[in-house]
Amino acid sequence: MALIKLPVGRSSFADIRRNGYYYVDKSGLIRELLKAEGTQVTLITRPRRFGKTLGINMLAEFFDIQKDSRDLFQGLSVAGDSELCQHWMNQYPTLFFSLKTVDGLDFCSAYAQLSALLAELYKHHFYLMDSSRIHELDKQLFYKIAAQNANLVELKNSLSSIIKMLYCHYQKPVILLMDEYDVPLAKASEKGYYEQMLDVMKGIMYAIKDNEYLKLAVITGCLRMAKESIFTGTNNFISDTITGSRLNEYFGFTQTEVEKLLADTSLSAHSKEIKESYDGYHFGDYDVYCPWDVINHVSRLLLHPNAKPSNYWGNTSDNAVIRSFIDLTGSSITKKFETLLSGGTVVQKLEDELTYDNLHSSEENLWSILYLTGYLTTAKDTPASRQLPQDCLAFVIPNAEIRSIFEKTVQKWFAEQSKAWNREKLFAAVWSGDAQTVTSEMGKLLRRTISYHDYKEDFYHAFFAGIFAGAGYAVESNQEYGEGRSDIVVLDDANDRAAVFEIKYAKTPAALETACARAVRQIDERAYAKTLEEDFAHVVCYGIAFYKKRCAAKVKKGGATE
Repeated sequence: MALIKLPVGRSSFADIRRNGYYYVDKSGLIRELLKAEGTQVTLITRPRRFGKTLGINMLAEFFDIQKDSRDLFQGLSVAGDSELCQHWMNQYPTLFFSLKTVDGLDFCSAYAQLSALLAELYKHHFYLMDSSRIHELDKQLFYKIAAQNANLVELKNSLSSIIKMLYCHYQKPVILLMDEYDVPLAKASEKGYYEQMLDVMKGIMYAIKDNEYLKLAVITGCLRMAKESIFTGTNNFISDTITGSRLNEYFGFTQTEVEKLLADTSLSAHSKEIKESYDGYHFGDYDVYCPWDVINHVSRLLLHPNAKPSNYWGNTSDNAVIRSFIDLTGSSITKKFETLLSGGTVVQKLEDELTYDNLHSSEENLWSILYLTGYLTTAKDTPASRQLPQDCLAFVIPNAEIRSIFEKTVQKWFAEQSKAWNREKLFAAVWSGDAQTVTSEMGKLLRRTISYHDYKEDFYHAFFAGIFAGAGYAVESNQEYGEGRSDIVVLDDANDRAAVFEIKYAKTPAALETACARAVRQIDERAYAKTLEEDFAHVVCYGIAFYKKRCAAKVKKGGATE
């Protein structure tokens, strides 16, 4: 097998093509976009890491009149359309830039970032300063923006200004390509200067409103902002989202593309694990994998053949959107989360036009955000997805990676919340051997959390450990004691005492008592307390049984079970 170089973390189309990196041919995107040539502005929204930046970078290489890109596209599908290439390849002045770096703790620092970004865009076209077709006053403005000396009004108009100057110089309309358009507004919403940044972005976006100097514009982002919030007055505008689109096969990897990649890397034996971990997204009529995950995992497998799937996509974000959802802690939201985590479907209304200043204003908005940003997808061909109320979709968790993100977020939330809950009554009952109160208090805590893993024993292990952790106790899980490994051991060195918990899952409510008794027998038969009794003056042992959010506890003291 020839050496295959995978473009991990690379989003430069020219870099990938010139340096022989593996490329999944998405050049058909060009043909599809140009089928709607009459559309002046196309907004493409997709979750992060689904190929937006590489796609728009490819468009820049194809259209830019300053480049000669024939070699880059040789062998790709778009190159087979000679008439299209003759008319469009390297034929138009092109502006390409990304807003993903515009961030700051306050408006001043974010504004400075935006000013610097636009200055770099201007400096890239500094040759316009020598153009005889551009008015001297426009050149003075050009220099001010390039030198970051422009005032607020000039900065707002900077995109419109350079589009006009490029048109004058080349005597051709301009192609505008803007990546991650909504990042400045998302960051501003997080940091508290949304209205100020919105005012600036409205001015910049005015460049796409019925602009006679503009041939076409392609803009990408994660969310479709409500037209009245940022695209006010923009006509001839198409929004291409994951709910329905002719472009969905160009963002994400299809099954055929993944199979070819695995065959080319001799890793077809890993097809099942990759599908379970990274497939499952339904965008319009297409089923796609997250390309970031696939490329990263295949790259890792080439170095470490026994590597297990990892959480590549989730590690590129703090996943705060899930946490903001959980923090609502409404009973209806809790039940819906539990349904999703157990593999079920939740039917919700989709709000596909949002503004960052009111994302958390309704539950519908939050469900829509989870869907539009890639944490949920639509259920395909299930009873829930066949007959839906108007404007509603049936949502599911797409794959094992996203399920893991949800579970870890829930675990972290519970660990934090449990520290704030009053557990003194529970702790007192544990150390005094009051099994009845332990049962009652555990039940109260269970009803306050979100369950997952279909209520299997590993959920209850984490739940139990979370209650005692951070309360001044040392918690050990599955450590060797006596003649086996006990589930949970809580050590209170300061008071010379320890508690042993053996946890069982009951399949029915009626089986709780039997499961408790079985747990106590296991403690006795495997002598879990024997080693502890040598080190602690007081050792208490419990058999704990759970059925969903119900609990039963029995205590074993001095050879008797209560």
